[in-house]
Amino acid sequence: MAMNDAERRAFLDQVRPAILSVNEPGRGPQASPVWFDQLENGDLWLVTQTYTQKAKLMPVGARVSLTVQRHKRPYAYVSAEGPVISVVPYTLDDDLYPMAVRYLGEEAARAFIEGRRDSFNPDTAIRVTMRPERYLSADNA
Repeated sequence: MAMNDAERRAFLDQVRPAILSVNEPGRGPQASPVWFDQLENGDLWLVTQTYTQKAKLMPVGARVSLTVQRHKRPYAYVSAEGPVISVVPYTLDDDLYPMAVRYLGEEAARAFIEGRRDSFNPDTAIRVTMRPERYLSADNA
C-alpha cells in the first residue's frame, strides 16, 4: 500500500542508507549507496566529493532519484525523484558531523570526523540538495 505524506516523511526520518540514481548519458543510471538526511521542508541532502562520478553527473538542475528501503519484512520503500536545487561546499563540523551522528551515533561520529580532519579537502567537499517532486512508495506492513 502506498504511503501518505506523513508516513513517507516518518519513513525517511528513520536511519537507512539510500541508493542515489543519476542519469549517465549513453549508459544506464549510475547508482550509489549514500547517507542522506531530510530537511524540514522535505528536501533531501547528501555530501560527496567533486571528483566522484555521481558528483560530476549532478549539477544544479539535474534530475536524480533517491530510494530508501526497509530490507526486512514487512518490506517497504520510498523513492523520491526531482531536481538538484543546490550544490555548495560542506564542512566537517556543520554538515558531515550531523550526518555521521545520524548514521553512527554521537561517540562513533566524533571518531569518524577526527579521523578525517587531516585529509579533509574543502575544495572538493560538496553538499547536494534535491527537491522531491514525485514519490513512489509501498509499505507491506
